Amino acid sequence: MKSKLVYILIVLLFLTSFLNEVKAQDKGFSEQLIGWLTINPDDPFKTQLGMRYIPSIIANQKIKNDLFLGLEMSVNAYGNGLLYAFDSLESNAEIKPYRLWVRFSGKQFEVRAGLQKINFGSATILRPLMWFDKMDPRDPLQLTDGVYSVLGRYYFLNNANIWLWGLYGNSDTKGWEVFPSNKKKAEVGGRIQLPVSTIGEIATSYHYRDGIFDGTFADTLTDRKEFSENRYSIDGKFDLGIGLWFEGTLIHQNLNFTDIDYSRLLNIGTDYTFGVGNGLTAIAEYFTYQSSTNPFESGTGINFGAMHISYPVSIISNLSAIVYYDFTNKNFYRFINCSWTYDKWVFYIMGFWNPDKFQIYQNIGNTNLYSGYGAQVMVVFNN
Repeated sequence: MKSKLVYILIVLLFLTSFLNEVKAQDKGFSEQLIGWLTINPDDPFKTQLGMRYIPSIIANQKIKNDLFLGLEMSVNAYGNGLLYAFDSLESNAEIKPYRLWVRFSGKQFEVRAGLQKINFGSATILRPLMWFDKMDPRDPLQLTDGVYSVLGRYYFLNNANIWLWGLYGNSDTKGWEVFPSNKKKAEVGGRIQLPVSTIGEIATSYHYRDGIFDGTFADTLTDRKEFSENRYSIDGKFDLGIGLWFEGTLIHQNLNFTDIDYSRLLNIGTDYTFGVGNGLTAIAEYFTYQSSTNPFESGTGINFGAMHISYPVSIISNLSAIVYYDFTNKNFYRFINCSWTYDKWVFYIMGFWNPDKFQIYQNIGNTNLYSGYGAQVMVVFNN
């Protein structure tokens, strides 16, 4: 904890000095303070009280003609206490870098290096292309840890674009990963996105990494320490009066403790805003996750349907709800969110009603707190 704090303070001092020297055209300091209380009366009774503070420094400086240098530095400091049945308390607190990157950009390109968020694709609720983040659609703030990486993007004049990335030094699982990456080996990949007439776009992506078994359940099932993984995907989004999209991912892992080496993730979705009152927006998605011995044979897995509805009640208030249906286990997951925005303050009251055993978002963590039924109150201050 102390070493991380010293590291962060040193970086903050360096960036503050840098900003003063370059006299950036666009620079500033912002902060976000979040407090929440979650109550889950399901057996055992659980209550969590937490607070998070995210200060950020952002700067952009024109170097020459259309060339710019930018940077972002932010810190994630949080703490929470989880009380079980009024007789057992678990506490957790940490301070760590949240974003720490430098960007060099021009009219049609950008190169960004450091701790950053990388995400792409069209799905919004259940995302096969959630490769490098862990954004929960139920989280109104869409917070997620970044990855240490270098990302380059080039934009063609016809709206096509190409991405290339390399990751290094990431030891935590990302996205749908079950096994973490070997942080001492580089991960590489890329993406090509092409326009489809004037109605949409289509893209394909690839990623390679070396995963490790150390510290996981597979550690006792094999003598090997690591494995290779290849991910392939295709996705598209189209505007045909209503929004339509699809995302598909095929993952191959050369595991030797099981003959199930392939995973397939597919999402098909649509959205539309109805002319009801202030505008009712509905999003519907179907998602399937299958594992099998061969790439395209039938396997075992889960199938989910999801619907997200959002309605702006007034200028300051909004009402939204997400309902998931687990076709495999015949279960519903329900989430509702009421929010009010006043200048720098945002207030949320959220409720949930889920199965006792979670089958969704197991990779995101802390799902036990949201099993069964309960409510959460959140207060956010933005400055």
